[in-house]
Amino acid sequence: MNLLLEPLDTPESVAALLESRVALLADTVELELSGVVSGVLLETVMQFVRDAGGTVSSVRPPREANTPAPQRTEVIGKTMRAGTRREVPGNVIVLGDVNPGVELIAGGDVIVSGTIRGLVHAGASGREDAFIWAQRIAAPQIRLAHAVAQAPQGSNLDHLKYLETDVAEMARLEGGQIVIEPYKA
Repeated sequence: MNLLLEPLDTPESVAALLESRVALLADTVELELSGVVSGVLLETVMQFVRDAGGTVSSVRPPREANTPAPQRTEVIGKTMRAGTRREVPGNVIVLGDVNPGVELIAGGDVIVSGTIRGLVHAGASGREDAFIWAQRIAAPQIRLAHAVAQAPQGSNLDHLKYLETDVAEMARLEGGQIVIEPYKA
């Protein structure tokens, strides 16, 4: 996991956010500094990571003024329900499913820990290297950058709801076309 710390962050504001995401800190965490941050803030974050059972693998120094900041990743901590429309400028991680009737648009990558049954658009900012990763992609339509992939007309994706598999799927652009294939680590 990559955690971005900014000069306006305080130990209190970061602690409040990290308390609700402790499970994400139980692995390897990289700290990115987008400016000069206090030592107290760094120690607070490192303590949260240690308490969660994780480790801080690196702390990157402040970036130069002309170096673009990394894309932010937004975490949606629950299944997305019908009628929801969400636009995210960077990457997005959904801890659950993306149900039918959802429209999820991301400037970067989309990672879903469950099944995608709603509309997902990764790379909406034009990023052709963006991808969609999910435990199962069962949507009638997905989009990557400028490309659109639709299930064949008259097809029935209902059977995919019940298909159990340990192999996740990944959609990416290849030669301007969307390719969906089993994810290989």
